[in-house]
Amino acid sequence: MASAFGGAIEFLGKLGVYDVVLPFLLVFTLMYAFLEKTRIFGVETYYAEGDTHREKGFKGSRKNLNAMMSFVVAFFVIASSQLVAVINQTLSHMVLLLVLVFCFILVAGSFQKQTDEGFFLEKPWKGIFMVIAFIAIALIFLNALGWLDVVWRFVTSVWSSEAVATIILIALIVGFMFWVTQDPVKRSAKKSED
Repeated sequence: MASAFGGAIEFLGKLGVYDVVLPFLLVFTLMYAFLEKTRIFGVETYYAEGDTHREKGFKGSRKNLNAMMSFVVAFFVIASSQLVAVINQTLSHMVLLLVLVFCFILVAGSFQKQTDEGFFLEKPWKGIFMVIAFIAIALIFLNALGWLDVVWRFVTSVWSSEAVATIILIALIVGFMFWVTQDPVKRSAKKSED
């Protein structure tokens, strides 16, 4: 990179910002937020300064334990160069997925009538795109771990066997039986809710 900003980015890379500092901050923040939300280590009662009435205290998470646990886990993660590489690759691909979703919504929204609420996907499409996004994220993780090639080779080698055809046939029969035996009242109630 010939520009001054490019040189600064390379300098930060040599300094270890991308391999040490940013993964540490990411893991620490995510772990701390998770521990604060779930309160796995229990709660403490906090009192205001000079409070003589013990009933006025409020219950909060054990921030010191949450911070220490997050600190230790984040250090373990950055100690493993393989985990840092997986995090870097996964995050870069997930950002690319987000850009693709944004581009789709930008194009789809250009065909919609302008409303005060904005553009949102309707019920069946919302579920479909959530499933697609989940599958894409799962594939991104499998690829970052190096397991996608192994899974792909296994699926392509087994796909033509009679066992796979039998499993697909049984799944189709069970799905058809479930659909046929479903209570018609539930189906009509589900349609009226939509």
